[in-house]
Amino acid sequence: MMAVYRRVLSLIVLLSLNVLETRQHGVVDFTHHDYDQMTSILNDLQAAYPSITRLFSLGKSVEGRELWVLQISDNPEIHEPGEPEFKYIGNMHGNEVVSREILLHFIEHLLQGYNNDDEITNLIDTTRISIMPSMNPDGYEKAKSDSSKPSVKCSGVVGRANAKGVDLNRNFPDQFSGEMSDESQLATETLLVKKWIDEVPFVLSANLHGGSLVANYPYDNRPDGKSDYSETPDDDVFRSLAQTYSSNHPKMHLPRAACVGDHFKDGITNGAEWYSVAGGMQDYNYVNSNSFELTMDVSCCKFPDASTLQGFWNDNKQSLLEYLKRVHTGLTGFVRDQNGQGIEGADINIGSRNHPVRSARDGDYWRLLLPGDYIVTVSKRGYDPVKRTVTIPKGLAKKEVFVLTSNGQAMDETGAQLEEVVPDKEKKPVPISLVIGLTIVCVVSLLLALALAILIAKKYRGKESAQGEYSQVHTCP
Repeated sequence: MMAVYRRVLSLIVLLSLNVLETRQHGVVDFTHHDYDQMTSILNDLQAAYPSITRLFSLGKSVEGRELWVLQISDNPEIHEPGEPEFKYIGNMHGNEVVSREILLHFIEHLLQGYNNDDEITNLIDTTRISIMPSMNPDGYEKAKSDSSKPSVKCSGVVGRANAKGVDLNRNFPDQFSGEMSDESQLATETLLVKKWIDEVPFVLSANLHGGSLVANYPYDNRPDGKSDYSETPDDDVFRSLAQTYSSNHPKMHLPRAACVGDHFKDGITNGAEWYSVAGGMQDYNYVNSNSFELTMDVSCCKFPDASTLQGFWNDNKQSLLEYLKRVHTGLTGFVRDQNGQGIEGADINIGSRNHPVRSARDGDYWRLLLPGDYIVTVSKRGYDPVKRTVTIPKGLAKKEVFVLTSNGQAMDETGAQLEEVVPDKEKKPVPISLVIGLTIVCVVSLLLALALAILIAKKYRGKESAQGEYSQVHTCP
């Protein structure tokens, strides 16, 4: 019996040491990881940090591969009221692979920092961070198996699209072109990510690409489709977000061109000014949800040699972290009714900016803004609006609670006014004397109307008879 006990104890100690070694030395090496290897890494990381991670799939790709998402938070299973949602998506184009690898390293970096690094610990305790290393796992497998020369794979397109040849970053519903408005036109992967965006109250996000070195911000498109600057109502916020990523990258912000043929001042660009794109994911996020999203190109070469991956991770590590921290800036708080209950779907409008964000299910809201004074109006049908001036500080977001008073109009979940229905037990009986009186009035009115009709008829007949006699005397033969 003692021998069995010692064996079990030894096994427990061995497993504990393995977990400790995993936490110290990591499971993500600097090589290209195919789908099976990526899946194994994500499972290993989730197993090593079960209390702060949740691994799930949005669904399967065209060829049946899972679209894995690893969520990191102190309570990753649920959306906690008041806690902002953040996401990174990589490998949207299957042959642009650096993003996939640096996001795997970023996941591990966050997990190893929990309870070891105060800044990372605070971020995980106050944010739900969702990371999808590969949105296009089918394209990746095709790109990895491509036998072209390394120089060709650097700038090539093999594996860029999904398994059905769809470019996923041209496949989202577009505000200007009207393309992809029918969900039947959307690729499998697009539809899964779109549903995720629509359902989760993301505040800030980014999707990572390859082929250049720049932080790209909305809009990606214009009404005329031309490649020219296309400004959002939050152009100042987007430029600042782009500069956060660029300025923390050791090369992206430099004045000299990072990649052949490219030159971007401060390492940032407006999407449409670079080249106009219809159906892009960053515009869909901004137009159709609360999320501010940018597109980061993180490598000149789309599919570089594995020996360069550690350098890419070192270059992007701080940028990824600093950009994530921006989710806690601007304005945040709750919208509540007179009883203290959260109000879902209230519009938070900022001055003349034509871009309201909406409160989430518990009434919590987040609105990214730069420091300054703003007139904030919070409204929802069925309630009197509230307006106040708010000063946004540097650093952490300003917290404001808005209490809306019902104006007595009953509304359904969509905000449409409902007609009041009085229950039968609240209806008062009609007095019998009132019924008799109204009946008498109706009968008398009917008799008077009948008498008047008879008088008019008699008078009309008399005139008709006289007219007939006149015609007989004066009509010519």
